[in-house]
Amino acid sequence: MIQRRKTRMVNVGGVGIGGDAPVALQSMCTTKTHDVDATVRQINQLAEAGADIVRIAVPHHEDAQAIPEIRKQSPVPLVADIHFSHLLALEAIEAGVDKLRLNPGNIRDPNKIREVVRAARDRMIPIRVGANAGSLDTARYGHPTADAIVQSALDEVHILEDEGFHDIVISLKSFEVPVTIEAYRKMSELVDYPLHLGITEAGLPWEGTIRSCVGIGTLLALGIGDTIRMSLTADPVEEIKAGLEMLRVLDLRQGGITIVACPSCGRADIDLHATAQAVKARLSHIKTKKPLRVAVMGCVVNGPGEARMADVGLAGGGGVGLIFAGGESLNKVPEADMVDELVKHVERVVAEQEED
Repeated sequence: MIQRRKTRMVNVGGVGIGGDAPVALQSMCTTKTHDVDATVRQINQLAEAGADIVRIAVPHHEDAQAIPEIRKQSPVPLVADIHFSHLLALEAIEAGVDKLRLNPGNIRDPNKIREVVRAARDRMIPIRVGANAGSLDTARYGHPTADAIVQSALDEVHILEDEGFHDIVISLKSFEVPVTIEAYRKMSELVDYPLHLGITEAGLPWEGTIRSCVGIGTLLALGIGDTIRMSLTADPVEEIKAGLEMLRVLDLRQGGITIVACPSCGRADIDLHATAQAVKARLSHIKTKKPLRVAVMGCVVNGPGEARMADVGLAGGGGVGLIFAGGESLNKVPEADMVDELVKHVERVVAEQEED
């Protein structure tokens, strides 16, 4: 079990970040926020996929004006993403947003930051201090090293603290994974505020997921991190899917179906890739709050053993498929029927779980 670093709790519209709360999963809408219908539609898609919190961009006055209606329809707490204009931050607070994200690299007047902090304090709205290597004040901090990113965030945190404000979440993002890991490790030794993890501009889905999993996953395995976003150049629903799977791999999120499958190799006696893809597609509609492991195996070396250890398993070969559930061998079916038979037993086990 991962021993998570103990941080103070911050309440974001009813979702806890830090303390004993589970690692919260976030994404950000790609819509123009002033398009209320499109933004609400995407928020609902993200919530359905498993997002705990959703961030919306507020670069213009009309975006801030749309927040009350979006907030009314949103099933999850909303974070207003603010850059450059402290007036937009004040508008977002007045509009009832659940949290602010401020970037110390582009609102540099301490007096303007203090004005925002006072308004957030009066409304009990948390603030994420989001330091980012790409928008660091290099004239002040120099090259965006881990130390520079940490110091940039701390300088803004100190302004918030001077105003008696402590509902703070901190992020320290860079595209460079080693820099990001070093920055978060350093910050985790200096403060007890919850940390929002991410690898900024991680890239297209395949590359970006790998980069994010290496960076975020390393930190989570060290017990560092209270909320995450997988920043992918993709439909934001893909961020939630990737983030959920990473949290499940680390046993930081329970529920859902996990498919265990053989690697491709010459020992396989069935078309393993096609079979596993067919099983995944057939099970994609199933939602379960309890974890369920489904094995799709294709050779005699590890197949029967892995299938038996899964909640429901298939070991295929020789023109037949052996079906297992709960550690017991159930039946043998022709290869043409083995996916149907596996899915039938998964649906049965899920139904039984829901009755418990």
